[in-house]
Amino acid sequence: MHHYTILKPPISSPLLLNQNPNPLIFPPSTRSTLSILNCIHFSTSKLQTSTSSSSSSNGAVSVKDWNLTKNSSSSSVNSLKPVDISTLGNLCVDIVLNVPKLPSPLRHHRQAYMQQLAASPPDKKYWEAGGNCNMAIAAARLGLICTTIGHVGTEIYGQFLKDVLRDEGIHMVGMSDQTDLVTASGSSYETLLCWVLVDPLQRHGFCSRADFSNEPAFSWMRRLSEEAKMGIKKSKILFCNGYGFDELSPGLITSALDYAVDVGTSVFFDPGPRGKSLSSGTPEERRALNQFLMMSDVILVTSDEVESLTGIGDPVLAGQELLRKGVRTKWVIVKMGAKGSILVTSSSISCAPGFKVNVIDTVGCGDSYVSAIAFGYIHNMSMINTLAFANAVGAATAMGCGAGRNVATLEQVIKLMKGSKLNEDEQFWNELLHEHLDYQHDVNFLTKMDINGNNSSRHNSIPLQQVVSELLPKLESAHVPSNEAFVIGMMPLLIYCRQERIQVAAIWYGKFILVTGF
Repeated sequence: MHHYTILKPPISSPLLLNQNPNPLIFPPSTRSTLSILNCIHFSTSKLQTSTSSSSSSNGAVSVKDWNLTKNSSSSSVNSLKPVDISTLGNLCVDIVLNVPKLPSPLRHHRQAYMQQLAASPPDKKYWEAGGNCNMAIAAARLGLICTTIGHVGTEIYGQFLKDVLRDEGIHMVGMSDQTDLVTASGSSYETLLCWVLVDPLQRHGFCSRADFSNEPAFSWMRRLSEEAKMGIKKSKILFCNGYGFDELSPGLITSALDYAVDVGTSVFFDPGPRGKSLSSGTPEERRALNQFLMMSDVILVTSDEVESLTGIGDPVLAGQELLRKGVRTKWVIVKMGAKGSILVTSSSISCAPGFKVNVIDTVGCGDSYVSAIAFGYIHNMSMINTLAFANAVGAATAMGCGAGRNVATLEQVIKLMKGSKLNEDEQFWNELLHEHLDYQHDVNFLTKMDINGNNSSRHNSIPLQQVVSELLPKLESAHVPSNEAFVIGMMPLLIYCRQERIQVAAIWYGKFILVTGF
């Protein structure tokens, strides 16, 4: 059976792939055992191969197996994996409504308010892709190849979400297998809706059916589907956040973490506000949180969240504490809103003040920020450049209204960086860093201008102009892709298929590439 998907290159040209629709076909495999692999932008039949596993026989990851990577502060991704980043769970439709005032924080008041809103379905103009769709869309707009792994229903909201992701060039992989679907029924199978309420002062309130249940919204989902596993295996990065626990059981989420570690996929974890409730939740939730904090390659937290997780008020010391407890942790990133952000490794502290912008709406800023961190991690950018870029992407999103399809585009980010001004609070940064200007860690700090004589052997002031001059050529080349760049960009995918013994044909037809697996 053949599976076909049409791929549209960045620009149309009759010259791509020599215009001649002769297929590029890899040699056939001699193996005969077949299983279906749903790849990003294409479907193929994959010939099963055995892989070495670092997991124990019961599926638990052995901590000692990963001690060798703990002290490495540099990013390390498998460049041959064809997908840049996949998100796990937390796929929802936001219903964004302006309200005269936010509902009471009391649980039964909020539930009654949500039921009243849901009684009459809102107009489609109020719908928007939410949850991890925000990060995926932001990443795709930076030129990363993205997959979302999760569940949506077959009703109008699920179809809306699939359409949005498809239009943004994002592939979706289902998490459930057929045995799960048999047990699912009624509303528990439907796409998760999140009501985003905005009052006249632009304050936000959020509620969904997951807020009023003692079990995850998709508690019927018991194990990862083979398609979900393959989606993780093909990705350089798997992104998980605390909101995923609203949908999926702790056991299911940690099985995805364990599998990612086993197949060499880097893990990004952002516990978000759910980190506090998970740390005091059920034994299963506490174990899952601790597992993520130990086994993630990159941890992203706000200054409030990292204090909640560690009990340490100093964000640098708190970040270092997470590194100390981590097994595979390379980066801990502390987000501080308009002030900027910090990246802590075992050997360095990098600090980047935020950009001065006219803030319209902060929803989606954190998701956009993560996408830029992933971009820097994958492209092995310097830590200070990665932070500056992430601050710019988050700030560009804050200048718009809403998340989903309203997150910043690469054009907006480039424009912001060309006219960039830092929101530099010298007193704040001096007080924060004074305790850490020792000789145990390199300290890199992004400044407005080059300050002669301000650098020492371990304290480096890096001017914004230098960072921007290094970043813009990379971003502008991504912004205007060439035919050659597109073909080169396809090579990791094709090499991956060959290594995995997948038989593929790529055929050029005018404006599209047809990729087929046999």
